[in-house]
Amino acid sequence: MADEKQPIIIKKVIEGGHGHHGGAWKVAYADFVTALMALFIVLWILGQDSEVKENIAGYFNDPTGFGVGNGPSAIEGPGKTDIAPKEMTLLQRKQMEKEQLDEMGKELIENLGDQDFRDIVDQIEIEFTEEGLRIEIMESANDAFFEVGTAALKGKAAEILTVIGKQLAKSENNIVIEGHTDARPFSSRGQTYTNYELSADRANSARRVLQKAGIQKDKIVEIRGYAANRLRDKENPYDVVNRRISIIVKYSEE
Repeated sequence: MADEKQPIIIKKVIEGGHGHHGGAWKVAYADFVTALMALFIVLWILGQDSEVKENIAGYFNDPTGFGVGNGPSAIEGPGKTDIAPKEMTLLQRKQMEKEQLDEMGKELIENLGDQDFRDIVDQIEIEFTEEGLRIEIMESANDAFFEVGTAALKGKAAEILTVIGKQLAKSENNIVIEGHTDARPFSSRGQTYTNYELSADRANSARRVLQKAGIQKDKIVEIRGYAANRLRDKENPYDVVNRRISIIVKYSEE
């Protein structure tokens, strides 16, 4: 009877959330890790050279131009792509054009070596500048390309320019020709004819040979005569390497 009078106790358990058992901390941790990864990426980019930075910038400006085909990644530069030229960024077009000009320069050196110019190939230097591919033909103590004090090309110089002209005629890029002298003053014709006139006349002599070799007249867009203002060997302004002709295959302007 005593058990029948005892009240019935109902125990209700209310489940409540505790901070350390919830999922909010996971979201915060994920945000922290993401921010940390972004920081490491930024620090890595800051430590790279300018070419890598430009390629990465080009990727973020137009990512559709990367990762297409079998070419390199955005870090190594744009490779094979099937994107129409108008859709490509300026950086991509310049990189592709640089690769094409580089191949043309290597082929040119091979052609000169195969055509009995091995003894003077060392006097021809090919490099890239802001304008494009520069081909420099320098005189040496044993090989002068012009008659002394004149713009008259010697036979071997004309032959070299003919080989170069046939190679450049395959390109659609515009061309600039520069003439350079050493620092010796030119005085045989009086004060009216100086190294400026001589360097410009020599550049024009080279132009005529290049056009005869097949380069279209409208592709040569500029003739420059620098006299001795852009010496190759500044420590020795009278050195023969300062007497040279420079041919610049310009990057496309479009």
